[in-house]
Amino acid sequence: MRVTWSGGELTFRLDPEDEITGRAADDHPVKLATNSCSIGGVPADAHPDLFAVAAWTIVAPWTRRRITFDRAVSAEVAGALHDGWGIEAGPVGAEPRRAGNRLAISYSGGADSVAAAAIHPSAPFVHFRRVPHPRVPNRWTHYRSDVLAKLAERTGRELTTVTSDLEFTLAEPRPGYPEHHAVAAGALLLADRMNLGGLGFGYELGSRWLGGDRYLLRFTPDNPMWAPHGAWGRLFAAAGVHIVLPVGGVSEAVTMRLALNSELKDQVRWCLRGTDGPCRTCGKCLYKELIQAAVERRPLDTPVTADRPVARKWLQPPPYGGQEMIEYGLARVPGIERSLFAKALDHFEATEESTSWLDHCYPPAIEEIPEPWRTEAAAFLTSKVGLMTEAEVRQVETWGA
Repeated sequence: MRVTWSGGELTFRLDPEDEITGRAADDHPVKLATNSCSIGGVPADAHPDLFAVAAWTIVAPWTRRRITFDRAVSAEVAGALHDGWGIEAGPVGAEPRRAGNRLAISYSGGADSVAAAAIHPSAPFVHFRRVPHPRVPNRWTHYRSDVLAKLAERTGRELTTVTSDLEFTLAEPRPGYPEHHAVAAGALLLADRMNLGGLGFGYELGSRWLGGDRYLLRFTPDNPMWAPHGAWGRLFAAAGVHIVLPVGGVSEAVTMRLALNSELKDQVRWCLRGTDGPCRTCGKCLYKELIQAAVERRPLDTPVTADRPVARKWLQPPPYGGQEMIEYGLARVPGIERSLFAKALDHFEATEESTSWLDHCYPPAIEEIPEPWRTEAAAFLTSKVGLMTEAEVRQVETWGA
């Protein structure tokens, strides 16, 4: 793979051994659509390691043996690419980037990132906004990135919005991030200007410790995407921008509660389709409604019925995506036996007691937060959430066994 930057314009060319269809870090197949993309509002003089890592978040799935950058990178970044992916990277010759002092939040506006923002109330936001690609048709026109960006502007927090068409580098499965980490490409290129030493993501307990978006459905301490000692964690650290997971030790029930109780509650939006509010009919709205109803101890409020395609999976046996939260909802939502989730009750014996571990924080997640921001996160999570008991810790560490 050969990559070239011209300001915020990235062009890449595959080597003979590279592949049009590759796999992301979560093993999901992704097919390449085009070999260029742009990132708007970023400086042209960022450290070369930042350009290198930003490019890698985009081209990693298709790169097999080597990557050649258009400027020298540090031995630390080249070493992280080699150790994490077996990739030969060069040219090598730059001094390593020194980590900055600030933490920024990669802010989507969903409950998880709002919860992360509540833990670090002085951290600025970097918001990623999808824009059209000049050569690739938009096959996902219902995605309202403009609405999400406007909501981010209303938070009153220090905000930088990064525009990019990088999601259109994918032909299949749909427009999306080649790697989950590509959402950080703009923040990486802004790291020098913003004096960043860490970037906070809203990935929670299920994503960090229970399989990384539930692809494994078991306790995964060595999660390759989000563990600080994993390939991505080491690469970001080599570029002086540590991956920080403020809510990595708590469930989506906790992030929902924190978000709805925060000063940003009016800007919370997990739906990518709605304009004046959530669409209430997509699969994500249905899943989040189950969690919100469980947190608020009320019946489901959804127009989705069991005959709708988005409900089909709940009529099938598990495993389910976010299964720990399905069990949490089954145990707490009044009248769940008369809802479209009734079939799921046949497969679980979930009770409030058996799912109570999902109301507390998994302590090792706090220990993973880099020192400059650990004290603030620990104080918040200890006082507002509470730490798991030893028995609850075992629930996490035996999940899926």
